[in-house]
Amino acid sequence: MRRSLAVAVATGLLAAPFAAPLASSQAAPGLAEDPQGASGIGDPYFPLDGNGGIDVKSYDVHDRYEFGERRLSGWTRIMLRPTADLSGFNLDFLLPVQSVRIDGDAVDFEHTGHELVIDAPVADGELVKVVVKYAGRPGHYSYAGESNWLADRHEVVAMNQPHMAPWWFPANDHPLDRADIQIAITAPKGKQVIANGDLVARKVHGGLATTTWLPDEPMVPYLAFFAAGKFAVARGTSHGHPWYVGVSKGLDPDLREHAMSLLKKSAQYTAWIEDVLGAPYPFSTTGGLATDLEPGFALENQTRPTYPPGSLNTSTVVHELAHQWFGDSVAVEGWKDIWLNEGSATFFEVYYAETHGEMTGDQWLRDQYNGIAANSDFWDHEVADPCPSHESCVNSIFAWWVYNRGGMALQALRNVIGDADFFQVLHTWVTENKGGNGDTAEFQALAEHVSGQDLGAFFDAWLHDTEKPADTAANGLPQ
Repeated sequence: MRRSLAVAVATGLLAAPFAAPLASSQAAPGLAEDPQGASGIGDPYFPLDGNGGIDVKSYDVHDRYEFGERRLSGWTRIMLRPTADLSGFNLDFLLPVQSVRIDGDAVDFEHTGHELVIDAPVADGELVKVVVKYAGRPGHYSYAGESNWLADRHEVVAMNQPHMAPWWFPANDHPLDRADIQIAITAPKGKQVIANGDLVARKVHGGLATTTWLPDEPMVPYLAFFAAGKFAVARGTSHGHPWYVGVSKGLDPDLREHAMSLLKKSAQYTAWIEDVLGAPYPFSTTGGLATDLEPGFALENQTRPTYPPGSLNTSTVVHELAHQWFGDSVAVEGWKDIWLNEGSATFFEVYYAETHGEMTGDQWLRDQYNGIAANSDFWDHEVADPCPSHESCVNSIFAWWVYNRGGMALQALRNVIGDADFFQVLHTWVTENKGGNGDTAEFQALAEHVSGQDLGAFFDAWLHDTEKPADTAANGLPQ
């Protein structure tokens, strides 16, 4: 995620023998002792997110959106495996539910707020088909302080972080459980529908059209998105990558032309990041969507980030495409580790500027450091645990100091261990953890393993201490 300039003012796991990444779509272990599975997957920042007793394999989403009523209706088929014998389990969902079926049979359920509790026994390890039917107005619902539905009379975009899925499909909504997904959206035939992955079908029936998108790779639920509206569309293949972009026709003509020109370079920027990391792009297609709606941030939807009017610039596009490795391919172990995503994407903004004749990383780091007083609240927080009270965590995990101090920490690490080791750390992180999860301790262990240095004091200064790091070479500050 990249906050717009109006909002962001200032701005594996390890290779053996250390640890192996969680398998794709593997839920957190040890949480299914509750006969219905734990009510959450185990993240203290959002204790109701996910379920501790299920491992989702796939989502097949079939939704219809009515612009006049701003109403969404549909059904989702979920294939999952329980990780223990359960008397029931829950999914994360906000819209009113009409029915739930398991393997074809109607089952009882309770629905309170964000929690859809399904009262039906399921056996450890068996593949279970769950079909949930629903209808409601997503704009009427909120969760964890978030009212995430983004729509007007002409356009709708399902995009947000750390939560979005529960507004349009039931999910095991946490980065620890990624799954395959197919997205089929029905809308008026005069609208285009854009989502993750590849466009595989569009069928017109009367005044409606159903458009189906299919990503090739599994994803975590919040990275799934769709947009419906009137878009100018372009597609192609360049720099070795297929790309597909859409630009809202609701944008001012000059901005629309700029957006199309910028997003057509998505494959070029993707290839640049690929070269820097020495690691292949982790997905089969790239691109982006420019919307005329303004949530105040751009977002790294897997394969196709979304950009509102205030975010249509090269720096933000680089930021969101860097997230395809840092955040999408390698997801956080828990939301306390969000600096790994945002700090890395911020570093790539800085490094792109450095390698394209603008400010160097050291100049940026020094300007940031000198420009923020020691008594600023910028330094008052633990970057690696930005919400220790576990209250109102959405505001904390996307605070500007998470982005900037995270990026500063990486540039400082680059200075301490040198370019060769630093970029080897990034390469190893995204290669060994591809399709898995990672946390701060594992990133530090990797940096120490690659560099052969004890970096405990360094990581404490940048990520754990709640005061301004000392202006020393040991802390990576250019002298």
